[in-house]
Amino acid sequence: MKTRKIPMRMCVGCREMKEKRALLRIVKNAEGAISFDRVGKAPGRGAYVCKSEECLTKAVRQHQLERALETKIDEAVYQQLMEEIHAD
Repeated sequence: MKTRKIPMRMCVGCREMKEKRALLRIVKNAEGAISFDRVGKAPGRGAYVCKSEECLTKAVRQHQLERALETKIDEAVYQQLMEEIHAD
């Protein structure tokens, strides 16, 4: 029996490689709107972050999320992302 390859992605906050399913995907769609991608298949440019407030805070503080998504991100969007992490 053949073993399946597990996709790995890097968290933009802590910069650790983890399984894709263990991370949250933040996506910027064609219109420039930023949101969580719950399924992991939404079209657009994506960045991955751990399911922790610390990693998201670190990614915001070091502007890693803005670099990964190649856009300037409003403070309101950060607040929305924090609320969604707390909801999970």
